[in-house]
Amino acid sequence: MKNYIVQKSPFVVPTDDGKTIKEHFGLAADGNAPLSIAHMIAPPKWSEPFQTPEFDEYTFIIKGKKQFIIEGDTIILEAGQSIRINKHNSVQYSNPFDEACEYIAICLPAFSMNLVHREA
Repeated sequence: MKNYIVQKSPFVVPTDDGKTIKEHFGLAADGNAPLSIAHMIAPPKWSEPFQTPEFDEYTFIIKGKKQFIIEGDTIILEAGQSIRINKHNSVQYSNPFDEACEYIAICLPAFSMNLVHREA
């Protein structure tokens, strides 16, 4: 058995909002429940509903900008910046800007629709 795994074909999460999600490790990609790592591209003017997840989420911005509303605080990150959002906090992710935002997201434990608790 090898001591490493090279991910050459991440799981492409189907979306209907124009966002690209490629999960490299996590529940959808390889059944990994303790952690998920995804490469994402949020198109211009994209947003999703508020959520109160049961996982910590780390985000590193590669290109563009991304807006976070966390418990009423609005934060905008640019390329080269990162953030950790602790679980059980209300958060909304969006890209209200005119260019796409490319970023990496890491969730502990792994992202799951059962743990994200998005508002309707």
